[in-house]
Amino acid sequence: MNRIKKGDTVEVIAGNDRGVRGSVLRVLPKEHRVVVSKVNMITKHQRAVRAGRSQVQAGRIQYEAPVHISNVMLVCPHCKAATRVGFEVTEDQGKVRVCRKCQTVID
Repeated sequence: MNRIKKGDTVEVIAGNDRGVRGSVLRVLPKEHRVVVSKVNMITKHQRAVRAGRSQVQAGRIQYEAPVHISNVMLVCPHCKAATRVGFEVTEDQGKVRVCRKCQTVID
């Protein structure tokens, strides 16, 4: 089970965007990276391409680049603080994520 999932709110704890909070758009588990909205924005200079029926708009395109998963912390929805994630096994829900600060179930 992953500590961070798609749709979670995370806070960046290292790098140029330190302190910024955003939601997780994509998780790349094999590369140990996550894509967070409005974090690590890069600019790609796109050339106009007319291949077949599709056309690509030319210009400068900004999009989010992946950030290493160790540089983000999950924001607990209950206590609104960046926290570490623990796991507990319950009878009815199975293995669930738990906030280390307030001890509430995150899932």
